Amino acid sequence: MLASGATFASLGVPAPLVAVLDGDGIGTPFPIQAATLPDALAGRDILGRAKTGSGKTLGFSLPMVARLAGGRTAAGRPRGLVLVPTRELATQVHAVLAPLAQAMGLRVATVYGGVSYRPQITALQRRTDVLVACPGRLADLIGQGQCDLGDVEVTVIDEADQMADLGFLPIVRRLLEATPSDGQRLLFSATLDSAIDVLARRFLNDPAQHCVDPSSTPAEIEHHVITIKPADRLDVLAALAGGEKRSLVFTRTKHGAERLARQLTAAGIPAAELHGNLAQGARSRNMAAFGAGAVRVMVATDIAARGIHVDGVDLVIHADPPAEHKAYLHRSGRTARGGADGTVVTMQTSAQASEVRRLMREAGVTPHLADAEPDSEVLVEIAGPPVPRVTLTTKVTELVKPAERLAGGLGGRGAGAGPGERRGRKPRREHRASTDRAERTNRAERADRAERPARAEGPKRAEGPKRFDRAGRFDGAERATRGERAGRDERRAWGERPWRSGRAERTSGGEREQGAWAPGGGPRGEQGAAGRPPRHAGAPASSSGSWGGTTARSGYSGSRTVPGKRRNPGQGRHF
Repeated sequence: MLASGATFASLGVPAPLVAVLDGDGIGTPFPIQAATLPDALAGRDILGRAKTGSGKTLGFSLPMVARLAGGRTAAGRPRGLVLVPTRELATQVHAVLAPLAQAMGLRVATVYGGVSYRPQITALQRRTDVLVACPGRLADLIGQGQCDLGDVEVTVIDEADQMADLGFLPIVRRLLEATPSDGQRLLFSATLDSAIDVLARRFLNDPAQHCVDPSSTPAEIEHHVITIKPADRLDVLAALAGGEKRSLVFTRTKHGAERLARQLTAAGIPAAELHGNLAQGARSRNMAAFGAGAVRVMVATDIAARGIHVDGVDLVIHADPPAEHKAYLHRSGRTARGGADGTVVTMQTSAQASEVRRLMREAGVTPHLADAEPDSEVLVEIAGPPVPRVTLTTKVTELVKPAERLAGGLGGRGAGAGPGERRGRKPRREHRASTDRAERTNRAERADRAERPARAEGPKRAEGPKRFDRAGRFDGAERATRGERAGRDERRAWGERPWRSGRAERTSGGEREQGAWAPGGGPRGEQGAAGRPPRHAGAPASSSGSWGGTTARSGYSGSRTVPGKRRNPGQGRHF
């Protein structure tokens, strides 16, 4: 329910910011905004709790921009810091902050992983006033000396409970310790458990506490639990996602989200994906496509369960029941945003019934129970009338190109790549197409050159005798004798090459040079037929065992020796 009688101007918001809000059609503050803005604008620390989608982003953006206006920022030393757990939330907070900051003459930049460092470093060096950051990438930039938090005046920790769940609290504590202790700090969370309480006691100075909607479960959401057979899971999901309502489907694993999106697309229900196996560019495009209505179904993991704001999500489907009640509440908070109604459906098998009952009890939810098959009327009541299916020309949705999937998507060579494609490269089909185009271009140029008329400039040269008269010079007889002449030249070369091993073999009769060459062109006793040396004839065979054994009678000292032994590679012919 909206706060009655309050306006942004009456709460102390500066006139330029009120004008920006009026331009966006935002005239009346939500309860969390009406509760926190007076204290935040006065400079007090804030500890706020409200359900997701309640307007917390404006609740901290307005006072931050108002308090930082008119100051001076040094390069690499921002004066405002917003810590968020996910890239998508950082992008959405930036989208809210940017027009407000521009109205007050401030600059905003985002810092998160999965993208290049260089643009983020460049933005910091251009005197960014407000930095929206994920803890891990910000810690990396501080370690590289590219960012310093010593001038931060206002610090915001958004979705603090999710940071605790993701294990970010140690990094968050180090980042808060790097900010001035006398700065203003605002902490917002959907739930305030023990870990958040410890963080608040450590870093907030006499905070003003504001809790809106203590149950954290909005009354506008209608909850359903349907029991299905495992074999009917995909058909029931298709019946729910194929209705007229805009749907967000949650799975437990990244691979499950990717597989389900492809299955729904193959069934004629185009579905986008959102999970950690996608590169940041693909995630941003999929979010934009879903937000703009290009696709009506998004299949996601819990990465989309916190802080991602998409207007008009009518139906949230838990294809896999979440592991804990907090995850259920955050998933369900993607619908019924801004005072609208919404529906949440949890699918379970009979084996999961006890787990789901415990989950609902801990979440404080009393759902409607039903058994469902793919053609059940209860599915039509929940999802609305079915819309016509779409026949696609490709096997999977083209919202995500295979080359943009991160390594490790499915494992092995086929991870994130279709037939004929390799990760990080263009598909072979595109490569062949580009090659064909180049070949056609070259063929056309050659044909054009062939059709050009001969140049008429200058006198023609008198024709002389042809350089090669193949018919006269290389007649048949010459070709027949050419091979014999080459063979004689080869034998002559072998016969004239001396053997200069420098080794001598002592015998009882005195010394003689080892491997003396016979007039026939080969070593004594090893001449082949017609005085030609055998194939591979070279250095003389030795019986002295210099290669590690008695050399086989092949006429070449480098041949295999006694079975099991080979010649020493350190020795050989010396020419």
